[in-house]
Amino acid sequence: MVFFWLKNPESNTDQESFKKALNQFMETNPQVISTHIGQPATTNRPVIDNSYTYSLVVSFPDLATQNAYQVDPTHLLFVEQAQALWDKVVVYDSISE
Repeated sequence: MVFFWLKNPESNTDQESFKKALNQFMETNPQVISTHIGQPATTNRPVIDNSYTYSLVVSFPDLATQNAYQVDPTHLLFVEQAQALWDKVVVYDSISE
């Protein structure tokens, strides 16, 4: 689970540039077996942090594949293309029991 805070979240241009880079990344990455790209829901409860601009949830078949994803050229290209657009990124990794 990856959460992105864009530098200019109100900018339609920045949002479109980010979405384009993220969608291209997900369409070309060979390791990911499932994906979800989203924006904060309009829910409002004390436990919800909806301060981020975009979220990305990806699944991998195993830890070795997740490790390969980290150095895959599609991942590195996405970071190169989009990192100027974000102010903060938080990642939560988890594995199935």
